[in-house]
Amino acid sequence: MDGLRARLEAQRAAFRKRSPGLGERMDALRRLEQSLLKHKGDIIDAISQDFGGRAAEETLTLELFPVLNEIRHAARNLKRWMEPCRAPVGWQFWPGRARVLYQPLGVAGIISPWNYPVFLSLGPLVGALAAGNHVMLKPSEFAPATAQLMQSMVAESYPAHYVSVELGEAETAAEFASLPFDHLLFTGSTRVGKLVMKAASENLTPVTLELGGKSPTLVHASYPIHQAATRIVMGKLYNAGQTCVAPDYLLLPHRKMGEFLHEAGRAVKALYPKLVDNRDYTRIISERHYRRLTGLVEDARQKGATVLQINPAKEDCNPANRVFPLTLLWEVGDEMQVMQEEIFGPLLVIVQYRELKEAIEFVNRRPHPLALYYFDRSGRRIRRVLNETMAGGVTVNDCIFHVGQSSLPFGGVGPSGMGRYHGFDGFETFSQRKGVFVQGRWSPLSLLRPPYGKRARWILRFLVGG
Repeated sequence: MDGLRARLEAQRAAFRKRSPGLGERMDALRRLEQSLLKHKGDIIDAISQDFGGRAAEETLTLELFPVLNEIRHAARNLKRWMEPCRAPVGWQFWPGRARVLYQPLGVAGIISPWNYPVFLSLGPLVGALAAGNHVMLKPSEFAPATAQLMQSMVAESYPAHYVSVELGEAETAAEFASLPFDHLLFTGSTRVGKLVMKAASENLTPVTLELGGKSPTLVHASYPIHQAATRIVMGKLYNAGQTCVAPDYLLLPHRKMGEFLHEAGRAVKALYPKLVDNRDYTRIISERHYRRLTGLVEDARQKGATVLQINPAKEDCNPANRVFPLTLLWEVGDEMQVMQEEIFGPLLVIVQYRELKEAIEFVNRRPHPLALYYFDRSGRRIRRVLNETMAGGVTVNDCIFHVGQSSLPFGGVGPSGMGRYHGFDGFETFSQRKGVFVQGRWSPLSLLRPPYGKRARWILRFLVGG
């Protein structure tokens, strides 16, 4: 703990001495981009080692590309973001002027998870650096090879009083969360998010919590099931379902059930003809997590759910090889564990509905999710679903892709998180948005100074009314 505090104080002292201007921030972003490109192969190898197998293409698509996209988007727009923004002034205050200044907060803390160890570590780092902060980063201990690589990459690119990566187990993460940062961003489970928020509250540290929850997918009866099934299966099986915005349960028109089961099987076979002997199919991060998923399936089966595993080559998938097939569950009740917690794996619950209103009510009876997916080609119904449901973000007619848009805010709502980042929203999250009013040489409000008389009372009647 003393070491963490010492590094925080060293960063705070360096920030007070000189906070980064436009040139330093642009240089910091360029260095991060160069480091990612230089160590591209190392990142692919480290992540694959941590997972026991993950395709290079998946890491490039879901980790490196989005971080590089964030860096390049920030670099293109940073000068404009940093400029003071004029703000309107009420006529009562003329000829005064107003503007908004964006200032760096100081030292930001980032706690990142294991499922996308590069994207969810360095993505927030982009926003913090663009805003002019110094940063301490605590990556997950469950992806140790990637964490060690990021520590060496950061040490190679920045002095420790500017950016540092702190390694350690859960105790270190708890100590890290209790530090008096100027802002703390945490990505992880709702359970741990509550602990992080409690620790941060002791220092009144503002927090951004990127959590998870049970993201619903809703398919309208008019939408082609073969297309919906392919996109839903792909969204579910990215990273073997170990994604905070993966489809968690599917709301499906009851008369489309048989067709969906057929098309889902066809989609899996086309994407992954084999599972065990396939470098494209990601492994479950650990045996403990594998057994947790098995437990969810068995609990549902024992309580009356129907279970279908899609294993095209009929291979032996087990905790030793950590390969888990796409598993569909239906006739599922709320008392089952699979409906009570975020799945975070290749299990997909199917809930059948008859009317769109029924499906919307099903979503709204549950905590607000991090993401919602809706498949329909009717603009009127799309607007209805968007207006009548609440979620952190939405992709229409596909899954997950709203997360990759630097122009869109990313964040949860309620139990799925608070605050947002990506693009300008990340810059703003890590900035102090300071309002400034500049008084004119003469102010009409000087007429309201004591001693109050008839003129002041007349002006107040005019301003207030009544």
